[in-house]
Amino acid sequence: MSFDLIVKNANLPDGRTGVDIACRNGRIETVEPGISAQAGDVIEADGNLVSPPFVDSHFHMDATLSLGLPRMNQSGTLLEGIALWGELKEILTVDAVVERALKYCDLAVSQGLLAIRTHVDVCDDRLTGVEGLLEVRDRVRDYIDLQLVAFPQDGLYRSPNAEKNLLKALDMGVDIVGGIPHFERTMEDGAKSVKRLCEIAAERGLMVDMHCDETDDPMSRHIETLAYETQRLGLQSRVAGSHLTSMHSMDNYYVSKLLPLIAEAEVHAIANPLINITLQGRHDTYPKRRGQTRVPELRSYGVNVSFGHDCVMDPWYSMGSADMLEVASMGLHVAQMTSREDIRYCYECVTSHPAKAMNLEDYGLEKGCKADFVLLQARDTIEAIRLKATRLKVVKSGRVIATTPARQTRLALEGRPQSVDPSSYAPNEA
Repeated sequence: MSFDLIVKNANLPDGRTGVDIACRNGRIETVEPGISAQAGDVIEADGNLVSPPFVDSHFHMDATLSLGLPRMNQSGTLLEGIALWGELKEILTVDAVVERALKYCDLAVSQGLLAIRTHVDVCDDRLTGVEGLLEVRDRVRDYIDLQLVAFPQDGLYRSPNAEKNLLKALDMGVDIVGGIPHFERTMEDGAKSVKRLCEIAAERGLMVDMHCDETDDPMSRHIETLAYETQRLGLQSRVAGSHLTSMHSMDNYYVSKLLPLIAEAEVHAIANPLINITLQGRHDTYPKRRGQTRVPELRSYGVNVSFGHDCVMDPWYSMGSADMLEVASMGLHVAQMTSREDIRYCYECVTSHPAKAMNLEDYGLEKGCKADFVLLQARDTIEAIRLKATRLKVVKSGRVIATTPARQTRLALEGRPQSVDPSSYAPNEA
């Protein structure tokens, strides 16, 4: 028996070590130690970590890499970012959207990021972003699973043609229904938008991913409505609430009621650590609120929590590099999730958890899964986050599509070693 690819002597995220992974016809055929069969290509993992690909369940690809167009966000606030995006939309072209998005996808592949859910603004009557990202989705389908969310950035009811444009975008092939209830003119309109958008999704058999309560206002409680509508319409496990930052400021008693409702409705929670810690608390003096939603508490109720990158070099965020390990690192720091178990959980928040939220098929490192994975210069998931580990190999459908040389630093210090290996500083753990 022969295979297309065998990875030898790999460590896996679940703690297995010294494992071989054999792939054929784009699928994982065998995962076990000591596979001796022939293969067209052999990768020696040498005890490094092989992981399923990174997954970003919340991004804005129509705006990515547009930093400085037409101007910079001087206040650093969410609302100025939205206003700035409104200015940019007026001069946006399909070609520009496609060019920047494809450039970002190249970066994503280099980082082992092979599945992305991106929101695309439908409040531009020309649907420029929709047209552009539909083209991008088709062009990258062989190496990135790209999901598109119809996102009424300016509000379903606040923007005159938003619902018509959203429905048209869905007819054009956009995958998921989005919303932004806290940006409507009133709380009542926000709740009404949640109801209407969930009904559209139910009618069409689609998933929902809603920007929900991305604010410091503890009275912004649209996640409660989203959980209710999910139950009412039978959308369990098909709905995600993104951001949920108001929960950071909510009264603890109310949260004790809210968390079981989210869990009961099987609503996924998507935090965006880099952006939440940057945009929230801007009106505070001191102490400043962190803004990120209550990740440990959501976890304790069994809610599926994932971390998104949200933005890279756009009107809201001037940083970013498609590195989901950076996202996981910020998430664990903000949530103070620093136990060994917690750090491993945060790794899952950028791999298996968003894969579940996005309903990705055959994701993982078991027999029958797609042969999509990343070889990292790290021994385990904790070390991967700590070192922001180099992606040595990125494999899609059993084929290597990106390679990065191993990180190595040479020293020129008298009486000291000639090189430093950051992984050698890791603790000895069973």
